[in-house]
Amino acid sequence: MRIGVIIVFHNSEKHIDVDFFVNYLDKAKNLEFCLVNNASKDNTYKVLKEIKIYATTSVALVDIKKFKSDISAVRSGARFMFNQFDLDHIGFISTNLINIKKYSINSLIYAMSKHQDAILKYDKNEIEKKHIRQTLFQKVFSIIEYLEIIKYGANPNNLIPELKR
Repeated sequence: MRIGVIIVFHNSEKHIDVDFFVNYLDKAKNLEFCLVNNASKDNTYKVLKEIKIYATTSVALVDIKKFKSDISAVRSGARFMFNQFDLDHIGFISTNLINIKKYSINSLIYAMSKHQDAILKYDKNEIEKKHIRQTLFQKVFSIIEYLEIIKYGANPNNLIPELKR
């Protein structure tokens, strides 16, 4: 099963540790990444290009010139990924949401790479529950929400200690 991950950035240059990011992107298996720069005024796009150069995993970049809402930026990334890759699932992370929930991008990348199978299993179960054929944007899910559900879910074996606030 192949999954695409869209990560939307806006003025996030100071929050991105390139070495850490590349290390955990490279550990993730069967993932395609799309890093979306949402009209950053700092050097975020330059940092994202650096990640693309050093990562051995497939990393695509989308550079949005005029600021869009997070949902619109995710849609831009989803359209790009559906056109470029044959994916079963697409998840997204918005750095704006990370800031609101007070997570670090590093902890989310780490948790996502470590718990990738649980995320995919949960997404598959959610799709099966709906019993309908989903459209392009209905298939896109929030990785943060899934990690929180897995972390705080009823099964104590699923707790994710790495996801710290």
